[in-house]
Parts: sequence; structure tokens; C-alpha cells
Amino acid sequence: MDNIQSQNITDEVLLNELSSRIEKYKNAVESLNTLNKQLLDLNKKLSESEAMKSHFISNITNEIINPFASILGLSKSIVECPDTDVNRMKRMASLIHREAFSLDFQFKNIFAAAEIEAGEIQPIIAVVNIDELIASLFEQYSREIEIKRLVKVCKNLNPDGQQILFKTDQDKLQVILSNLLCNAINFNRPDHKVEISFGTNEAGELYINVIDEGLGISPENQKIIYDRFMRVDTGINSINRGHGLGLSINKAYIDLLGGRLELESLENSGSRFTVIIPESQESSSDYSDEGNEVFFGDSELEMF
Repeated sequence: MDNIQSQNITDEVLLNELSSRIEKYKNAVESLNTLNKQLLDLNKKLSESEAMKSHFISNITNEIINPFASILGLSKSIVECPDTDVNRMKRMASLIHREAFSLDFQFKNIFAAAEIEAGEIQPIIAVVNIDELIASLFEQYSREIEIKRLVKVCKNLNPDGQQILFKTDQDKLQVILSNLLCNAINFNRPDHKVEISFGTNEAGELYINVIDEGLGISPENQKIIYDRFMRVDTGINSINRGHGLGLSINKAYIDLLGGRLELESLENSGSRFTVIIPESQESSSDYSDEGNEVFFGDSELEMF
């Protein structure tokens, strides 16, 4: 009797052990399948990333090589141009300036992206004259605005209309707005409006709207426009210049300044990007390079 009971207990223990091992095996298989799926997904993302980077490198190479080739060709033509053909030289000089301006814009974004990638970005705080900064920005892009026959609008939305002095990083804010204004021009329709309006809200934050009446951005594309190396417009024959770094740089810079970037857009109905940043609490008595004439007019300069 004891042997039978012992045998029954042994069989029961054996069955329990077998069931336990089968369950563990099932769990292991499920874990392995999950891991395998994750590896396949990761491999797909890596392949997509490599493809995007390859496209980015090809695109940015064109963005750099083509302007350089144009500058070399145009400058050679100026050298060979008859001294009496001043108008032709002026036209070619204007084209050289446009290509050089484009190169400067591209390089600033490339260097900014490199600093972000290396984790080397730090805010440099100064008192910025926002009115002067935006006026200067419009002046820099005046040729591009003129070529596209756009109507430029600049509005200080504060009730008193007084110039806004705001403590922040002038260089990074300028890069942010340059990227937004460049996009607003490139993706706008000829003979339409490009607007920058700005003010301070009740929380003391600075807000700047960059508005265009262009192509707009679909809900699907709004999900990827901040991804590095991505361009919404990827056509080979695209008339829009750029390499897709701008908005990713903007996001990193705005995060660094403790702000946020909001977007309102519909396809074929234009876009509104709104930059909102808090004023820096860092103590600084420095003024930015932009708008210093407000503080150091002719009467001030005569003292030195």
C-alpha cells in the first residue's frame, strides 16, 4: 500500500514538474518570438535610418556643391565681363549674394546640428531687442521675399506697442526664426503674405508667430517634421531648398530655452508656427548685437 501511494505521489510530482517545464518552455518561446520581432523592427528602423541619412547626405551635398559651383561660375563671368557692362555685373553680383546667403544659412544649421549631437549647446543670455531682431531678419530675407512677390507683415501685438526687451539667447532665437521664416517663404505661394507677429503673454513669456499662406502641412506630415534628416518635400525636382534639419534644430533649441513650439496648419491653407519661451532668470546686463543702436545712439558714441 505504501509503495503504491509512494508511486502515486512520485507520478504526481513528476506530472507537476513536467507541466511546470512545459509552461516555462512556452514562456521562453513567447519571449523569444517577442525578442525576434523587436530585433526585426529594430533592423527595419536601422535600415530606414541609413536610407534617410544617405538621402540627407546626398541632398546636403547638392545644397553645398551647387551654390559653390554657381558662385565660381558667376564670379568668373564678372571677371571676364566688359568694364562697360555694369548692369550685367550687378545682376551677377546679386546672384552671387543670394547663393552665398543660402550657403551661410545651410552651414549655420549644419554646425548647430553638430553641436546638438555632441551635447555641447548652452544658452548665452543677453537682453534682446525683439523688434530689432525681427526687423533685421526680414531685411536679411528681403531679396527672397521680393523674388516671390510676397507681402511681408510685421506686428508688435503688445497693447502699448513698445519695443520688447527680452532676456534670452539671441543667437539661438535668431536661428529658430530664420528656419521658420525660410520655410514660410519657400512653401508660400507667390503674391501671398508672410507674417511675423509677436508679443508677451500674461505669464511674461515671449511668443512669436510665423505665418504663411502656402501649401500647409498634412496631419501625417506634422508627425515627422521634427525628425532629423526628414524632409516633407523629398522630390528630386523639388523647387524648395533645404536639408530637413531646421525644425529638429528648432525643437532642440526651444527645449533648451524651456519653451515650446506650436503648429496650426491645414493642407492648402497655410501654416502658423508659434514659438513660446519664458524669460531667462539668469542675471545678465549684456545686450545682444541686434538693436544696440537703441541703447547706444549717436549722442552716446560721441562720448568716446
